[in-house]
Amino acid sequence: MANIKSAKKRAKQTIVRNMRNASQRSMLRTAVKKVLKALNANDAAAAEAAFASAQPLLDRFGSRGLIHKNKAARHKSRLNARIKALKTAA
Repeated sequence: MANIKSAKKRAKQTIVRNMRNASQRSMLRTAVKKVLKALNANDAAAAEAAFASAQPLLDRFGSRGLIHKNKAARHKSRLNARIKALKTAA
């Protein structure tokens, strides 16, 4: 365990940040899974609605560094392409 005051503070900050990051990462994964679930059920309207709520999360967490910006862009691109394909197929 840390003995120096600044190291003790850093240890506390790390715990708080780890919990926040884990929570936000979980929220993001859940939002993406909702889109995928709607896509697998061939429900274009639900997929579009779920994507509308997942897209700002991807943008926000990509810009903050929770996930890489390219990963956020890749998720958005692939999900949007699947939604468009589902619309044209129906």
